Amino acid sequence: MKALVISGGGSKGAFAGGVAQYLIETKKKQYDIFIGTSTGSLLVSHLALNNVEKIKQVYTSVNQGSIFSRCPFLIKKKRGIETIKINHFNVIKNIMKGSKTFGESHNLKQLIRQTLTKNEFIHIKNSTKDVVVTVSNLSLNQVEYKSIKDFTYEEFCDWIWVSCNYTPFMTLVKKGGCEYADGGLGSMVPIEEAIKRGATSVDAIILQTETNQLNRMSSRNPFSLLTNMFSFMLDRIEAQNIRIGKFVANHNEAIIDFYYAPTVLTTNSLIFDKEKMVKWWKSGYVYAKYKNEQLSPLETE
Repeated sequence: MKALVISGGGSKGAFAGGVAQYLIETKKKQYDIFIGTSTGSLLVSHLALNNVEKIKQVYTSVNQGSIFSRCPFLIKKKRGIETIKINHFNVIKNIMKGSKTFGESHNLKQLIRQTLTKNEFIHIKNSTKDVVVTVSNLSLNQVEYKSIKDFTYEEFCDWIWVSCNYTPFMTLVKKGGCEYADGGLGSMVPIEEAIKRGATSVDAIILQTETNQLNRMSSRNPFSLLTNMFSFMLDRIEAQNIRIGKFVANHNEAIIDFYYAPTVLTTNSLIFDKEKMVKWWKSGYVYAKYKNEQLSPLETE
């Protein structure tokens, strides 16, 4: 069985889309399992349907308003560098309404339902393909994997949304008496889960560079400090997921092909810049093509 695994990474998901487009449309790869975390969960249903162009249009046209119903920060650009600062009005308004988070992401929930139709959901559910999204159950302190086979259309759309909710900046969702948040808080790269579900060959798209190329700028305010702290923690989780994935693959004689971002795409994946995301999609496609079409030593003889 073959699996496509896509890590979390917010706006950097555009790069993953470009890689996946090359693998599915050009290399004609057929996957049995599609597993995504956070931004990866937004992609996997459409990739299972081969609706690459449709999800490309979404990823290359969204902005902050497409995601946030109440955005907790303002974006400032100084000397070509984008930084965030607290949107005090929205944060105070959210807290006064009794919210547990600084911002709300109900617009993203609507976007998911507008993009993935009920007929498309039924088509995947009735096929042999399995689509799985990763969520973090904060109440039970565990990672959960939600398969399209186990839920109704409305329920599965909710789980996709939950997988993307980067708390405390986005909505904290309560379901079944438990509080749920972004799947990346527990599993950024669910390679182990793909192998547990029977995958013997895994293509894993990682929205970070293979080696550390980043020296983060000093925090300018409490929000930038929070994003830096979360980025640090998620990088550590991602590195651990990859190590465990390699160990499990070796133990089960599975093969993993990694597609890392060749350069640092952004230092803040909560900023959704249409122009940059168009470039990242294209660079993902070009990178995957370069990686797959390099001549081997035998081919050059």
